[in-house]
This record gives sequence, structure tokens and C-alpha cells, in this order.
Amino acid sequence: MTGIMEALLPLFALIGLGVVLGRSRFLPADFWPQLERLVYFVLFPAMLVATLATAEISRVPVARLAAVLLGTMALFAWGLWRLRHRLGLDPAAFTSVFQGALRFNSYVGVAGAAALHAGPGATVAAVALALMVPTVNVICVTGFVAAGTLGPGGVKKSALALLKNPLIIACLLGVGLNLAGVGLPGWTAEAVSLTGRAALPLGLLAVGVALRLPALLRLNLGVLAALVIKLVLMPGLALALAWTLRLDPVSRDVALLFAALPTATSAYILARQLGGDAELMAAIITGQTLLAMLTLPLWLRLVA
Repeated sequence: MTGIMEALLPLFALIGLGVVLGRSRFLPADFWPQLERLVYFVLFPAMLVATLATAEISRVPVARLAAVLLGTMALFAWGLWRLRHRLGLDPAAFTSVFQGALRFNSYVGVAGAAALHAGPGATVAAVALALMVPTVNVICVTGFVAAGTLGPGGVKKSALALLKNPLIIACLLGVGLNLAGVGLPGWTAEAVSLTGRAALPLGLLAVGVALRLPALLRLNLGVLAALVIKLVLMPGLALALAWTLRLDPVSRDVALLFAALPTATSAYILARQLGGDAELMAAIITGQTLLAMLTLPLWLRLVA
């Protein structure tokens, strides 16, 4: 347990520092949205390209990893949709619960994988992102469409946003360079890698800044459902599948980590843009992120 906490505590400390900085006047409030935009559109994509373009993907059990991660995601998406009426939520609130149960915080996932297993962990995490980012975006946008919250023109706008998603583009580019045998030739490898190294610390700070503690006052069945599914049921199923499919320890740990991650802070922005319940989304993001500081070490301890 000590080794796991030593790996995760620096990540939690950076998130905590983000909470403090976001609530202080050390930096202007409009600085943080611009920082998150820089991380999302430039730094994190650079890190993904640098990792995927040069990774030994052949050593990652891609098919079995996909079966664990995408199978778990698809099953809970289907189950939530079937049970939507029993939750007693209006369509806008349901879409926020739907996002909260399925989306994951990429910054915490990649940083955690690298902290636990160094280079091999970062490689498996990058492959996991290449599998999960397109899938979760398609599923969540489909949920907004089916719930009827998008309004006129919303479907076209969402489809265009998917095509322009920088993480999806970065994953495709990195995998393409890898499969073509090009990689990142010459000085470009160091340049892209150096750019990407800033992504995780700045991304973790941005996670802390985005937390909204007053939102936790809105505790209802939707928030509880998203918490239990994301932090308890989903990692439990992912671990069972990982054991059944006999994933190697690194792939198993990364699969469990990604299944147990709190939801992405960007889900709040999507909730506002696509007709979801933004305040409920803020409560889910904050509650999951804080509780994950307890549940993540426990899940990883289970397989240590």
C-alpha cells in the first residue's frame, strides 16, 4: 500500500495545489481557462503523439485491453440507459449522470500509469486513450441525441466537434506514424516530447482549479448513482474481465486504473454546451475526484 500511495500522492498533491491556487488571488481567474485550453489542444496531444509514435505497441495486448475497457464502458452505458426512468431524472440531469458514469480524467490516468509502471505504464495508458477517447465521445454524444437535449443543429455541431477533437486526432496521428514506421525522426522527437512533458503537471493543476466544493451540496440519487457506478461497479467489472482474460500485470493495473478514474472536468463544459444539467455535472465531478483519492489506492492495493 505504501508504494501505491507514494506513486499517487504527488498527483493528489498537485490537484490539491490547483484547488488552493484556483481559490486564491495569486493568478487572475481568466488565466485558468486559457491554461486548460493550452493543455487540451497543444500539450496533451503532443504527449500522446510522442508516446504512441515511438511506443512498442506490439507488446501491448491491444485486443484484450480493448475487450476489458470498451466492454465495461459499453455494458454500463447500456445498463444506465435501460434504467434511466427508474432514476427519476429529467433528460438534462440524466445526460450529466450518463457522462459522469462513463467519462474519465485522462490527465490523472496517464500520470497514474506512469507513476506506477514508468515507461511501460505510459505506453499502455496511451493505447488505452486511443481506444477509449473516440468511444466515450461517441457514446456520450449519442446519449445527448437520444435524450433530446441538443436542440436544432445540435447533432451536426456535435459531430463536427468529434471530428475536430484534438485527443482523437493526436491518437490517430501517433498510431499512424508508428504503424508506418516513421515515428518521430531527428529533432522532432525531442521537441514533441519536451512539449508534452508539461501536459500532466499543468493538467493536474487544472483539475484542482475546476473542482467546485459548494456543488457537493446538491446530493441526490443522480450524484450517488454516478459515484457508485464510476468508483465501485465499473472498476470491479474491469478487474474481473482483466483477470478472466489474463492481462499482464502492467496492462491489468492500467485497465483497472482507467476504469476507476473520476470523470473528466471537461464534462462540465459539454453539459453546458449540449443541454445537460451543468450544476449536477459539477457536483458529480467534484464528488468523484475527491472520493477517488480514497478508492483508487484501495483498488490498486487489491491487485498489488
